[in-house]
Amino acid sequence: MSHPEQHRGRWRPPLDRPALVALLFGLAGVVYRLVLTVYTVPVSNSDEATFGLAALHIGQGREHPVFLYGQHYMGMVESYLAAPLVALFGPSWPVLRLPMLALYAVFLYLIHRLTRRLCTPWFAAFVVGLLALGPERVVRDQLTVVGGRPEVKPAVLLMLLITVGLAAGTVHRRRLAIGLFGLLVGLAVWSDWLILPYLAVAGLALVWAVRRDLLGWSGLLLVAGTVVGVAPMIVDNLRAGPGDDSLSVFREVSTKTGPLPPWSDRIRGGLLEGVPLAHGLCPVDGCGRWQQWFGVLYPVLLVAGAALAVLAYRRAGRGPRGERVGPVVQLTLVAGAVLTLLSYVRSPLAATSPLDNARYLSVLQLSLPAVLWPLWVAALTAWRGTCSVLGRLAGALSVAVLAALTVAMLVITVLFAATGTAASRTEERQARELAAALRADGPHEVYGDYWTCNRLIFNTDESVICGVLDADLSPGQNRYRPYWRQVGRAARPGYVTEIDSPMDRRLRALLADRADAGPVREVGGYRVYHPDTPVRPWR
Repeated sequence: MSHPEQHRGRWRPPLDRPALVALLFGLAGVVYRLVLTVYTVPVSNSDEATFGLAALHIGQGREHPVFLYGQHYMGMVESYLAAPLVALFGPSWPVLRLPMLALYAVFLYLIHRLTRRLCTPWFAAFVVGLLALGPERVVRDQLTVVGGRPEVKPAVLLMLLITVGLAAGTVHRRRLAIGLFGLLVGLAVWSDWLILPYLAVAGLALVWAVRRDLLGWSGLLLVAGTVVGVAPMIVDNLRAGPGDDSLSVFREVSTKTGPLPPWSDRIRGGLLEGVPLAHGLCPVDGCGRWQQWFGVLYPVLLVAGAALAVLAYRRAGRGPRGERVGPVVQLTLVAGAVLTLLSYVRSPLAATSPLDNARYLSVLQLSLPAVLWPLWVAALTAWRGTCSVLGRLAGALSVAVLAALTVAMLVITVLFAATGTAASRTEERQARELAAALRADGPHEVYGDYWTCNRLIFNTDESVICGVLDADLSPGQNRYRPYWRQVGRAARPGYVTEIDSPMDRRLRALLADRADAGPVREVGGYRVYHPDTPVRPWR
């Protein structure tokens, strides 16, 4: 980037034109997401509320969780980031999500810096413009506090920028930079294991860049930083009982019984549904056939990106390592995307539930510069007229693909912003009406389903406590056991059910013949039951 200059009475801005355009795109993306954050769009849920309650407990000094309550593999970095704000302003969804908005802004800044170093300024601005867009599937991964992805993406980008700086010799405190690289690795491993493919290839890039440095104190600092970052996870696993360690629990939740779908179905779900959804080309309810083209093209672009990087590396020959680090990092981004896709399509969920699980591919945004760079190079070469007729044809096709990608993402984003937020706002309003009614008039100890309970507790700042039941009125997934015990001790607990849900129908049948069934009222799409005597059929 250029510096401000005074030349013949004319002031030059501190940013060149591509950087200024990137800044405007980035500000638009942040403001758009700030508005969504204020209105709690996308809608909150009990998974997010669990992180919010953990932030509340951390801010009050009551708990210091390593993993999400009820789990042993999802780190709590996001809860620790939100804890000071929740402690200062009280629990609310905008307050809880503000650190995620800040992480998104950092992500845009870092990917602009990295893309500008590897490619060209105008291409970096174009990438920022694409990432500023976002329909529901994309912004849900960026704004909601559900663990992992918002923080690990900036961490990987910063690791790659450190690698570039070390290879180019622009980082002066090399040992500290390598130690910071290790710290970021450790924090990312603790936070979300989905980023492991990118961490592996980023580590290889670092070894290529500074392999001699790693034989001395720098290597020790790298290891020390990694251990410090992952220390909470190590300590928790040392204390865990048999089968409760992170690896065992993660293997259990990742393994599904039953026949494994064929590779063709898993690849189809991963490429034709997962990739377009993760990049914002489809609405949240799935991709039409006309929107699946990017998934078909994606492997071709990965191969082209790898080929361009190899050619650039060979052209650099035996020149300075700083001239060869760009192609190495581009290969790193391609390899990270390939390994992430392979890991995803190994799971049966890629075939059986691609819509619900496309969120696991949101880290592919890290590789967007490497994926689109071949198209940009072909388009630029054709525009300059320095290629054959075949090259000009390829350039025209590349321009068409880039334009189609931009228009598709823009249209889906506008449709979501204009028409797709109403359902979220309605559901959020109903949840707040329920919380306000119970907070004012009780009951203050209730039973409900999983997707009601922790959101209700968070919305009432723990003035209403909820125990989770399954649809058959048996104990459900109670992530924070003290809540279940508190409701269990209540002399007269209530029930909160969605109107006409399976739990609602079963409870009504159970209470139909009871003279002491007590009052029933409807609030915001829910029924609130308050029997005169406790109703706990599982006992």
